[in-house]
Amino acid sequence: MDRLGDAGVWVVVPEVTDYEVRRELLRLGDARSVDRLDTMRQLGYEPITTPIMRRAAQLWAELRRQGRPLADRHALDADVILAATALELVERGHEVMVATSNQRHLEGLVPSARWEDLTY
Repeated sequence: MDRLGDAGVWVVVPEVTDYEVRRELLRLGDARSVDRLDTMRQLGYEPITTPIMRRAAQLWAELRRQGRPLADRHALDADVILAATALELVERGHEVMVATSNQRHLEGLVPSARWEDLTY
């Protein structure tokens, strides 16, 4: 994270990602990591908005029609919310690369890379 910031890269924590990571850290009782997560939010934070959720619903429906579901049809499907968040940032003129441990889920939706592969 420090290298990215030093290279002038704007790092954004999407709210849906914060939620997924935070819930597991809280379950584990890992207060130190929760504090670190709070510090990361200071870099940049993108809240979930109505336009993001509407775009996520559209993406979810399109993927289902294409036979490419990312999760069970009853699941919230955080991956499409993450993709919708990234697309909203693109619409605002930002170049976006989603750092993830599961590129397969974002394939064809938004540019993504494994955390380990990001170099600046």
